[in-house]
Order: sequence, then C-alpha cells, then structure tokens
Amino acid sequence: MTTPPLVSPFGGQPPPQQQQQQQQQAQAARDVNTASLCRIGQETVQDIVLRTMEIFQLLRNMQLPNGVTYHPNTHQDRLGKLQEHLRTLSVLFRKLRLVYDKCNENCAGLDPIPPEQLIPFVEDDGSKHEDRSGGQSRTASEERREILEVNKKLKQKNQHLKQIMDQLRNLIWEINSMLAVRS
Repeated sequence: MTTPPLVSPFGGQPPPQQQQQQQQQAQAARDVNTASLCRIGQETVQDIVLRTMEIFQLLRNMQLPNGVTYHPNTHQDRLGKLQEHLRTLSVLFRKLRLVYDKCNENCAGLDPIPPEQLIPFVEDDGSKHEDRSGGQSRTASEERREILEVNKKLKQKNQHLKQIMDQLRNLIWEINSMLAVRS
C-alpha cells in the first residue's frame, strides 16, 4: 500500500496558524536583540584578530623568491592559504559592518546617556550624610568639576611650597658659605 500524498485543504498553502508562526519567526529573526548583536560583533572582531595573526604568521614563514632556491609547490600552497585568509578576512569585515549598522539602527531612537551617569562613584560616609541631609544629590559632572578645581588648587599650593623650600635652601647655603669663610 502506498500512502496518498498530503494535500493541504488550503490549496497548497500552509494553514493560517502555521503561516502566522512562520511570520513571527521571520520577524524575530529580523529583530535580533542588540546585546546579541554586540556579542556577535565581539566574536567577529576576535575572528578578525585571529585571522590577521594567521596571515602574519604565513607571511613570516613565506620566503621571497630573491634568487634563493625554493619549492614552487610550497610557495603556491602558502600563497593559496594567504589568499584564502584574505578572502575570509574580507567577509568578516563585511559581517562586522552589517552588525555595526544593525546596532546603530536599533539604537537610533534611544536617548544618549552621558557615561558619567553610567559609572557608579564610591563615596565616603560623610558625603553621603551631607547629600541626604541637604536632600539634594549632586551630579557626577559637578563632582568631577569640584575635584578638578581642588586638584588645581593643590598643584598651586605645592608649587608655592616648592618655591619656599628652594628659597630656604638657598638661604641656608648662603649662611653656611658665609660661616665657612669667617672660620
């Protein structure tokens, strides 16, 4: 006995539920998570670095035909490997460009967040208490500006102290030289 061929009651088309599932799967394939794309991009960059290292290894081992006897078959084999690596590298760079463009497309509607707000700062207990008592928190950029101002003042004070120390050293040297002349 042979089984009759399966014919869909929808005229050769898959049932509507299956069509919806296929459309959803296709949509999901198009809307890949940006984090996954970044991971794919990272792996692609690692592949590019690996292939580039292999290319340099091949070039280092390849002998130039400068009058030295060499084996043409070995040379052609290495040249073929080198060309294959270069083609693969070209494909990897195109893949990286596609991933980059897709990530930029996915992130186009997002508001850029300044990196200062993404980095948590470690605060001492006194400054936390002051912030709580004031009821007002300072932004990271204001804190950074304050730190830069304090560092600038500190450098000025250090420069002034250095000048005073140099003057004292010169004064002591003059006093010692005058005492040495008198004795």
